[in-house]
Amino acid sequence: MLASRSLLRHIAARPLRSAGALRAASTWANVPQGPPDAILGITEAFKADSNGEKINLGVGAYRDDKGKPYVLPSVKAAEKKIIEGGADKEYAGITGVPAFTKAAAVLAYGADSSAIKDDRIAITQSISGTGALRIGGVFLERFFPGSKTIYIPNPSWANHAAVFKDSGLKVEKYSYYDKKTIGLDINGMLKDIKAMPKGSIVLLHACAHNPTGVDPTQDQWVQISDAMKEGGHYAFFDMAYQGFASGDTDYDAFALRHFIKEGHNPCLAQSFAKNMLTQQGLYGERCGAFSIVCESVEEKKRVDSQIKILVRPMYSNPPIHGARIASAVLNDPALNKQWLGEVKGMADRIITMRALLKENLEKLGSKKDWSHITSQIGMFAYTGLDAAQMDKLATEHSVYATKDGRISVAGITSGNVKRLAEAIYKITG
Repeated sequence: MLASRSLLRHIAARPLRSAGALRAASTWANVPQGPPDAILGITEAFKADSNGEKINLGVGAYRDDKGKPYVLPSVKAAEKKIIEGGADKEYAGITGVPAFTKAAAVLAYGADSSAIKDDRIAITQSISGTGALRIGGVFLERFFPGSKTIYIPNPSWANHAAVFKDSGLKVEKYSYYDKKTIGLDINGMLKDIKAMPKGSIVLLHACAHNPTGVDPTQDQWVQISDAMKEGGHYAFFDMAYQGFASGDTDYDAFALRHFIKEGHNPCLAQSFAKNMLTQQGLYGERCGAFSIVCESVEEKKRVDSQIKILVRPMYSNPPIHGARIASAVLNDPALNKQWLGEVKGMADRIITMRALLKENLEKLGSKKDWSHITSQIGMFAYTGLDAAQMDKLATEHSVYATKDGRISVAGITSGNVKRLAEAIYKITG
């Protein structure tokens, strides 16, 4: 008892320390502040602008000619059909909804593809295109027999490097965009491919290159395939805009299908969140697919088993609702026909806005060559404007887009294209 009293007096005599001093340093004290998202910053600046005629060309989402989000009627009809059918909400298998993955493979590779006919494509549903890229990156890091370096175009979609680095791959770049011509640097691209170490991994945008909108011609794709074959390189295709680029799903799949005809066995990341099927219809459903063309059925079985092992601890199995909608659109003849018409309608609107922008700039008397606006393809266009000019567009004309001169053509409408052209003309002459 005396010892206890002595201890209490000793504690009471010690000076009190603040609660903060008693706490240990925070576990996360050394976590650095990350840089702000570039697109989010554009959106915030746009919202804060009080100009009633402001234009947002930074958003990477399809909009109709009134600037409103657009849900494909075929997607609405498919979802209604599924809901009224009383489908269950049970887990899908690890590799997803079979009716969806089968249809996704046919859409990409073509029903007459040797890879389809020989049943040598290992495919899994993924968490949209980003998830497909991540699965592919991890699979290559684990099993690719050569260098664990992947070469991506310069420039490429901003998330490509991050996805592959987080997958354990080293990322390097190859020449792609020519600032002088505002077009494809085909000579630089071929030179870099031929200079890569034998058996390298090369990422290729199948169509509607993001962010430039600059695609190789079919003849150039033949040259690229030949250079890849000569170097024994492995092709990883990213196809997020099949059908939405040209309005023709077969035309947009030319590169992938040509590579297979030439004996390549590539892998493929497909997105059904931002491409022809789903513009604003399935964005939030995060529906995609990753596939690998194998040499044989036996090889496909082994690859498929490892994909399942990879996916299981990552997210176990994918969501089913978006996959069921996509499956219904792809497999129902009537819905499929309707969807193909809607796809062409969206692509045609983008193509029309490109032509109107070029036409208005020329009418204003611009001495610059704006032919790249119509020769590029897809949702995005590289204008050739530099960072200072893009700043002027925002501060002086309330036109918002990324600093590299990329604009989302989906943000152009028949109602704002004239004002946009006037703004660009004023800062470029």
